[in-house]
Parts: sequence; C-alpha cells; structure tokens
Amino acid sequence: MKRTLLLKFILSFVILAFVSVFVVLLLGTQLLDSVLTKEQAASFYREANSINTICAETLSSREKSIDQLYDELKAVAKANHSDIRVLDRRGRELLCTSKPLNTESPHEIAGFDYTVFGPGYYEVSDFYGEYAEDMLNVMLPLNGSLRNSGYIAISSPMNEVVRLRDRILNKLLILFAVLFVLSLLILVFFVYSVHFPLKSITKGVQEFSSGNLAHRIIVNSGDELGDLAHTMNYMADELKKNADYQKKFISNVSHDFRSPLTSIKGFTEAMTDGTIPPEMHEKYLKIISGETDRLVKMTQDILRLNDMDQNKVILTLSDFDINEELKKTAAVFEGSCRKKKISIDLVLSGETFLVHADREKIEQVIYNLLDNAIKFSGKNSTITLETTEKFGKCYVSVKDEGIGIPSSEITSIWERFYKGDSSRGKDRKGTGLGLAIVREIIQAHGQRINVISTVGVGTEFVFTLDPA
Repeated sequence: MKRTLLLKFILSFVILAFVSVFVVLLLGTQLLDSVLTKEQAASFYREANSINTICAETLSSREKSIDQLYDELKAVAKANHSDIRVLDRRGRELLCTSKPLNTESPHEIAGFDYTVFGPGYYEVSDFYGEYAEDMLNVMLPLNGSLRNSGYIAISSPMNEVVRLRDRILNKLLILFAVLFVLSLLILVFFVYSVHFPLKSITKGVQEFSSGNLAHRIIVNSGDELGDLAHTMNYMADELKKNADYQKKFISNVSHDFRSPLTSIKGFTEAMTDGTIPPEMHEKYLKIISGETDRLVKMTQDILRLNDMDQNKVILTLSDFDINEELKKTAAVFEGSCRKKKISIDLVLSGETFLVHADREKIEQVIYNLLDNAIKFSGKNSTITLETTEKFGKCYVSVKDEGIGIPSSEITSIWERFYKGDSSRGKDRKGTGLGLAIVREIIQAHGQRINVISTVGVGTEFVFTLDPA
C-alpha cells in the first residue's frame, strides 16, 4: 500500500484522537479523582473546623443541649450530603446525624483508633466497618489536639465525588468533541487546499516529464501552491517554445544548408561528367565559391549566436568615433552600391561623435543593418546613415527606400532564420540570422533598437548608444 502524505496525516489524526480519548478517560479520571477528593476533603475539613468550637463548648459547658446540637449538625449534614459524628475519646458516638440521637447507650465503634486514621486528617475507607462502601472521611480532635474530650468526623459517599468527576469529564468530552470536529474541518481544508493541489502538481510534473508540455496544472489558489502551479505552467510553455524553436532551427538549418550544397554538388558533377564544357567552368566555379562563402557565413553566424546563448555577449568597452565607423562600413559596400546604383548619404552629428561601446560588435551591427538595406533597396535609391544626440543618448539610424516590411511581420524580423515573404523579393542568399545577432548585441549593451517601416516606402532601423 502506497503511503501518501494524506494517509499519513489521517493516521496521525486518528491516533491523536484515540490518544486524546485515552488521556481524558483514563488519566483524566485518575487525576480528577485525586484532585476532587482532596478538594472535597479540604471543604469538609473547613466545615469541621467551623463546628468544632460549638461542639466542644456544648459538650463541656452544656450551654447548648445535645438535642439542639444534633438538630444543627443534622441540617449541615443534609446540606453537604454527609454524615457528621461526634465521638468521645473511646470512639463512642455521642451523636450521629444518620442515626437517632441516643445518649443513654451510645454506639461504640469497634477498633476505633484515631492515631491510625492518617496524617492528612482524611482517608477513603469504610470508617472502621461502619459503611458497606468506601466513604470520604475527615476527622479531627474537638479542641484541635490529641489531648481532647473527643473527635468530630464527617463522612460522605465517594459516589458524590464520582458524580462531580463525571460531570467534569462530560464537559471535557464535549469540549474534545468540538475540538475533534474543528480538527476534522481542518483536515478537510487541508485536503482541498493542499492535498488536491499537490496531486494536480504531481500529475503535471509526470505529464511534463513524459513530453506532454501542453498539459495545464489547474490550481485556482492565490497561495504559494498557486504560484508554484503558475510557474510550472510557465516553465512548460517556455520548454515548449524551446522545443518548437529547436525543431524550427533544425528545419531551417537543414533547408538553408541543403540549397547551396545541392548547387555545389550539381555543378561539380556537371563539370566532372562534361555536361558543363571546360570553357564555362570559371563561371560555375565562381557560383560554387559564392555558395561556399554563404555556407561559411551561415556557419559563423550560427556559432556566433550559439556563443551568445551560452555565454551571453562578452563586451570589450572603449571610446571610439561612431561617425568614423559609419564611414568605414559605407566604404566596404561601395562596390555593391555601385552595381545597384544606390547612393549612401552620411548625415553625421559633427566631425566626430565619441561613444562608449564594444567597437567590433557595433561595427558588426552597422554592417548587418547596411547589408540588409542594400539587399532590399531598388536601383537608383538612397540609403541614409545618420547620427544624432538626444536626451543624453547617441541615436544611430540606417534608413533605406526599399520594399518595406508589413506591420504584421515587424515583430518576426528579430527571429532567427526569418526571411520574410518570398513574394516580396526575399533574399534567398541570406541566412536570416543578421537581425537576431544585431538585437543580441544591442541588448547586451543595455540599449534599444527600433524599426519603422512602410511597405513600398522604406525601412529605418534606429539604435541607441551611450556617449563617451
């Protein structure tokens, strides 16, 4: 049998209930008997002391008749549910409230010996065989010493103590029953607020571990268990996104590697078997070289992004002139711009504009943004590179007059391997990783990059840097 937390809790609850009943009924009975006996004996002792003087005076001076004393003590005994005796030193009953008054031939208690009665002035016994049941007996000398003219004894049935004990026990049992019901309610509350959510979370963990990341843990509570369930659902969503990304990553890498490899293989075989004549080899070797460069660039970009994922982006910060970097990068693309008759306008803030950043990585950002701008710009268009200072920041803008990006795709352009819609002239030679690298670098600097684009009008990328 599987020992669940709930089973252990219920077993503990049942054991605690039985132990509590045992303590109340057994130990509580013994304790109450002892305490109530002492309390009752103390009460009788005080009562005996209150009539001690009266009895002594009556027996010694005869100021009050025995009949009057008998009547008074009988009233007191009736009120206390007890017997009151006045004994002489030999143990003869001068009066006993449970018997008719007999002064002529008083009853002598057999075996009477006050010295063996007990040091506490009370005991539970049959009072020298006078009763058929145990009685609570209290006795003390009439004058408070062993040298006396007699004794006063008060005897009360122990069932009076038992009845009082039972009344107290009944109240304790009622209190216990109330506490038991409250504890049961706590147990029910525990089951619904802790046990069921824990079972739901456990089942969720099992589903997640088996690969069912679409499973939802339903815990509608605002406590820590609800937070845990929400966190685990969020974790499952992120794991699912990661799994989907991995599938997409593998699919994109396979597709993008397959195309150039197929071209390289096809052209190589065609040149080898003579399908392509020798005089055209140079042309196709250049194509093969271009496809090889594409594979190299794609591999480098993948490795670069992988490094960013594993180690984040390690920056080597320094002060440098961002205007100079824009000029240098624009010069690199001079040949490409000449072929497409694209002009690059430099709108720079001053002769120099020093910024504090990683020079090599910002150069890569500008390169990727300018490369994209040229790819998606038409002939006889203009690309503008601009630097401005606003709000204590350096703003770098790369703006083209290309095909633009639909608003529905703006958030997707930062995704890895995203290349846009082929119907709008997608660059088939791109890796789809350039903008992903740009975003990683800019975010590593703690800066922001935004894009503004209108289809058929153009696109502008703007990122910020800290001035030196």
